[in-house]
Amino acid sequence: MAPLSLGSVDPTAAVGDTGASIVRLVKAGDALQDPASKTGIYRISVPIPPTLPMLPQGFTFNQFLIVDDKPLLFHTGMKQIFPVVKAAIETVLPVSHLRYLSFSHTEADECGALGLFLEEAPDAEVICSRVEAGTNIADAVNKAPSPLADGQELCLGAMTVQWLDTPNTPHGWGAGLLFEKTTSTLFCSDLFTQHGNKPEPILEATSLQELNLKLFDMEDYWPWTHKSRGHIERLAALEPTTLLVMHGSSLTGGNCSALLGQLGALRASLDTTAA
Repeated sequence: MAPLSLGSVDPTAAVGDTGASIVRLVKAGDALQDPASKTGIYRISVPIPPTLPMLPQGFTFNQFLIVDDKPLLFHTGMKQIFPVVKAAIETVLPVSHLRYLSFSHTEADECGALGLFLEEAPDAEVICSRVEAGTNIADAVNKAPSPLADGQELCLGAMTVQWLDTPNTPHGWGAGLLFEKTTSTLFCSDLFTQHGNKPEPILEATSLQELNLKLFDMEDYWPWTHKSRGHIERLAALEPTTLLVMHGSSLTGGNCSALLGQLGALRASLDTTAA
């Protein structure tokens, strides 16, 4: 099988020449009063043109940068787009200032460029689940990861993230998600994956019907086990006000918990053996 080609994305081009973008979705800390402050959560989005048979509407690969006293990047992207993602980050801060690199599970778009980022930010710690650290990451890069236990918190400055173990949600034994507590922001990884390469950075949605969800292979894409419903209920109980989505538009507003519930119900309905 030939390697996946990302079409016209030129990883050596400037961010503006690739269509890649970076925008702050959530303000936090002193940025709430000081317009000059960069504190907050940023979305970096790399669009993929509609040239792949499996993605006829195009696609996006989104990374999320928390700018705080100890900056954190969630999702590294693949090696192929590393120069583009790096260039986007450096419009806000030097990549060498990153102190944490995190991701949900082992997959190229989640952590493919992890080693490249560690070369640029050698002081950064790798944050993931204990299962992911032991089964994959400890052998994948030349730096021991710093895994977090389920529920463990990490203070970044004005913001504090909490690690949540979510095995197989969206996929992978060692999967987990981050929740930023001061802004009630949930980093959703592949949950709410959407088609298209020109989505709005963030939407206020009231139902799944308003989203261009990728549904055709959800049964394989997101394994549903007897624990899956509990994972979704736990996420919804956090009452997030922002859902940061890896592929497509992020979501905001007072319906985020309801959207999580709707997504879980939709996935369960596709599997006649679902618990």
